[in-house]
Amino acid sequence: MPSLKAIKTRIASVKNTQKITRAMKLVAAAKMKRAVDAAVQSRPYSEEVTAVLSSLMARIGDNEHPLLKPHDEVKNAVVIVLTSDRGLCGGFNSQLLRKVDGWLFDNLNIDSRFESAEVVIYGKKARDHYIRKTDINVGQTHVDLHPSQFSDLSAKLISDLTERFVGGEVDEVYLAYNRFVSTLNQEPTVEQIFPLTSLAGDAEEPEHLTEFVYEPSQTQILSDILPLFLRTRIYQVFLESEAGEHAARMMAMDGATNNAKKVIDKLTLQYNRARQAAITKELIEIVSGAEAL
Repeated sequence: MPSLKAIKTRIASVKNTQKITRAMKLVAAAKMKRAVDAAVQSRPYSEEVTAVLSSLMARIGDNEHPLLKPHDEVKNAVVIVLTSDRGLCGGFNSQLLRKVDGWLFDNLNIDSRFESAEVVIYGKKARDHYIRKTDINVGQTHVDLHPSQFSDLSAKLISDLTERFVGGEVDEVYLAYNRFVSTLNQEPTVEQIFPLTSLAGDAEEPEHLTEFVYEPSQTQILSDILPLFLRTRIYQVFLESEAGEHAARMMAMDGATNNAKKVIDKLTLQYNRARQAAITKELIEIVSGAEAL
């Protein structure tokens, strides 16, 4: 059995750890509140841009816009992976990376849909994960992300990908991120953004836009609004990933704090038992000595 001093030292160590996890939980909760507010405030704009785009697609129908037209041959794909820069957030990063790895394996090995796939990385956790995988083609890498950079990063990313897609260098582009569902649930998601086949041919005109007249022309406005829609979509994904990271870290630190309390209670009980046993032993020795005299 460990000595009383060893148990007492371990209790103090766990209490110090508990203080750290409790502080990290409070910090994550404050950051999550700001991130969720930013994501929620951005949604009306994102939804309205999507509504206008749906209205245009419903009116125009089949369109030969290069961002809507699939390539004849699909050989090269790009996967944009959004993870966090820091850890201690439960399975937030690991679940997404496992999903992306499975998606890449399915499309490159099982059905061989693509000849090659390039991974564009946002976040240190994805960078560290794919650096160890020598068979994965890693493209641009962005780390130490801050919410103030999200708008510029979104615009630059869409500009680069649009140029590569229209030029035929890339045939399809996918976005992998954690969709913020609630504080307790962040859903790993892989969705296609180039070409925008989900918008072509299936769009329905929103009721509140049926009376609108578009000038100078619907086709010209469509050409202008498609990049705006993509930038807005990527920006919204950045915000939701940020909110999901802080929510996952808050829950992870809450669980760690509760576990630390359980360990402290268990060690305290062990300490009290050991102390009681030591006192009982001393009393027995005293009584035995007295009887011997």
